[in-house]
Amino acid sequence: METRRLGESDLFITPIGLGSWALGGGNNPYGWGSQDDKESIETIRCAIDLGINWIDTAKGYGHGHSEEIVGKAVSGLRDKVIIATKCGILWKEDGSDIYGHLKKESIRQEVESSLKRLGTDYIDLYQIHWPLPDEDIEEGWEAIFGLIQEGKVRFGGVSNFSVEQLKRILDIHRVTSLQPPYSMIKRDTEKELLPFCKTNNIGVIVYSPMQSGLLTGKFSASPAAEFPEDDWRKNNPDFQEPLFGIHMELIEKLKPIAARHNQPLGNLAVNWVLGNEYVTGAIVGARRPSHIQETIKTLELKLNEDDIAEIDSLLTEHAKRIQESE
Repeated sequence: METRRLGESDLFITPIGLGSWALGGGNNPYGWGSQDDKESIETIRCAIDLGINWIDTAKGYGHGHSEEIVGKAVSGLRDKVIIATKCGILWKEDGSDIYGHLKKESIRQEVESSLKRLGTDYIDLYQIHWPLPDEDIEEGWEAIFGLIQEGKVRFGGVSNFSVEQLKRILDIHRVTSLQPPYSMIKRDTEKELLPFCKTNNIGVIVYSPMQSGLLTGKFSASPAAEFPEDDWRKNNPDFQEPLFGIHMELIEKLKPIAARHNQPLGNLAVNWVLGNEYVTGAIVGARRPSHIQETIKTLELKLNEDDIAEIDSLLTEHAKRIQESE
């Protein structure tokens, strides 16, 4: 499978990486509902067998449970897998919510716990999950730089940072990658973030290219009420009216384009994201082997100029509808 160099690092990643947020399970405000651990491990190993060489996880996914699952799945396969995980998110004592914490000693404690859960003595890409609190991002980045110097972390990245926040940490140590949300529906990153990363040789690994499942086209009516209580999407405005209806208009018009290429809509969404010259790779979630077996086929999709022009027109129309609804 094709690989792309991530920033200025020696990490060469496949265009698609496996996201393990949902594999952390439910029982927290930011989970995806219950998940079978055995099936999760099978999914990760299936992705590796298909040639995917990187897995994205975080301590914040299921109170560290996602990292534990990743650790079990890659046992004996560590040399075949690039592990990316994140720090800087802590849970309140009662487990009711999370908060950002970027103090040096806290991050040092987090990396030790992540290494233990992952069953490894180094992390390939260690990322600040959120720039919270904003006033501590320099301290957090200095902590990651220290871990790189010690060999516990190979490369450092950030997630959800703005251009201004990136500028503040660049002089401390180079940023290998940025992880922003990016999809046909969420395109804010195109304005400043992606060009800035290109100019500064910062790799870009985007998350939620299928907009948390919305762009799979598998929902025909607003699903918010049907999600279990421990699925964070239950309260997401994109899955509720009026936004859901506007998104559905776009989705119905995109389906024929995907059908012309004998591909599911979700693959079209991922392929479109990967077509951006500034994007190094895209994180795709999967909860069972069949999901990743389907998604990997997006790499076979070749959009022509007419397809791209039609998609661009539909996205422009969609953005206008969203603006009118605000």
